[in-house]
Amino acid sequence: MTYLRYKDYLGTIEPELESNTLFGKLAFIRDTVTYEATTLKELEVEFRRSVDEYLLSCEELGREAQKPCKGSFNIRTGEALHREAVIAAEGQSLNAFVCDAIREKIAKMNHHHLD
Repeated sequence: MTYLRYKDYLGTIEPELESNTLFGKLAFIRDTVTYEATTLKELEVEFRRSVDEYLLSCEELGREAQKPCKGSFNIRTGEALHREAVIAAEGQSLNAFVCDAIREKIAKMNHHHLD
């Protein structure tokens, strides 16, 4: 999926076929922030405006704006995969091992997109 990017926020791009418009929302946060337009260029402008308005609104309300992809997440692997990962890490922390595995997977995906 392709995302709009601005100030560490990601936004979706989706067509609304019935009205021949585009719409989206800020991705990976619980707050609902949406935007719409008729062209991709206008959608990006509306996306950026929505991010700025969201941040301003949070500031005015005295609450912290939610951040997408804060840098930590929990995963459930099941006992067998957890055990295999610990063994495969060979003394490396499980966190570092998982980060390396994610980087490797992303590098492979990016390489395939270049082909």
